[in-house]
Amino acid sequence: MSGLRLRLTGAKVLMPEGLQDVPLTLADGFISDDAAATREVDLGGYLILPGIVDVHGDGFERHLAPRRGAMKDIDQGLIAAEAELAANGITTAVLAQFYSWEGGMRGPEFAERVMAGLAQVRGAAVTDLRTQLRFETPMLEAYDAVLDFIDRHAVDFCVFNDHLPHDALEKGKQPKGLVGKALRIGRNPEVHLAMMQEMHARRMEVPAAVDQLSAALAARGVRMGSHDDRSAEDRATWRARGATLAEFPETLEAAEAAKTGGDAVVMGAPNVVRGGSHNGNVSAADMVMMGLVDALASDYHYPSLRRAAFLLVDAGICDLAAAWRLISGGPARVLDLQDRGALLPGLRADLVVLDARTRHVAATLAGGRFSYVQGAVADRFFG
Repeated sequence: MSGLRLRLTGAKVLMPEGLQDVPLTLADGFISDDAAATREVDLGGYLILPGIVDVHGDGFERHLAPRRGAMKDIDQGLIAAEAELAANGITTAVLAQFYSWEGGMRGPEFAERVMAGLAQVRGAAVTDLRTQLRFETPMLEAYDAVLDFIDRHAVDFCVFNDHLPHDALEKGKQPKGLVGKALRIGRNPEVHLAMMQEMHARRMEVPAAVDQLSAALAARGVRMGSHDDRSAEDRATWRARGATLAEFPETLEAAEAAKTGGDAVVMGAPNVVRGGSHNGNVSAADMVMMGLVDALASDYHYPSLRRAAFLLVDAGICDLAAAWRLISGGPARVLDLQDRGALLPGLRADLVVLDARTRHVAATLAGGRFSYVQGAVADRFFG
């Protein structure tokens, strides 16, 4: 890892104990305690905090398809997505890519294109770009294919989803919005509905198939999680399969069961920013207050991570060190990334510089390299 050799002074630096008036030295991509042979930069009026680690985000999708049907230059879209990540202080990003019956940007074919695009841009990206595969469990005919996909692309993080509208299908109703969704992906609505009905009819076969797939993934060392758990029973079932990450549990019961069982709980930062779930599920802020959340994720909106941390502070729910831990150190631990998430000697020089007055991102460094810098702070570094 290469990087600048700088000694940053004058700023308030977020250490594990809180904000401190201490210098911060960067050397060859790492935080250092050796101030020798470094250039000093005065960052008075700014805050320096650990780089944000986003454990789950699909906001990159809008860069890959800025309008319907425009999904040709995946590599260029990923470059644009990295720019947005960096502008929001994110130094490690897990791109949550669907492998789903829903087709379009969520279909297996598009997942292949995203992986190919990542292979093209990852070497040039400053942000640490990682992937999570979101597999739709009703796809009984795709289990062998998804395992092959995981092997070929060295996927190390898989989350199990089921977005099939079972309630409507059970009642023999046409799911809401089906026609529009089918047309958007270029599929005949009647064919789309028939496919959904067939998967729903075979739902009792899914648990055994998931048991077999999760065992294969566990043997490969793939990190696994479940999505939208609703009960303690749901969580216990997934834990038994080795899926020890509870992603966006919908109820307090499920979240409490996760914590009791030693599982990690990830909630959405937009839930905090909005003041609650847009689906009427459990409040992320309430869960933070109860000590049930290990990490906040961007979900669909990258700016929400930084905003959520400060909203928790302003609401008196926790101090800045604890709030920021939910978007940096916490998700780093969830991902077992022991080399980041705090500004301590020996760790990666992943950091974000914020204007102390506005809390806006002024600069982002990942591995000691600039991924974003703007305005007055650029003059301090380069003037």
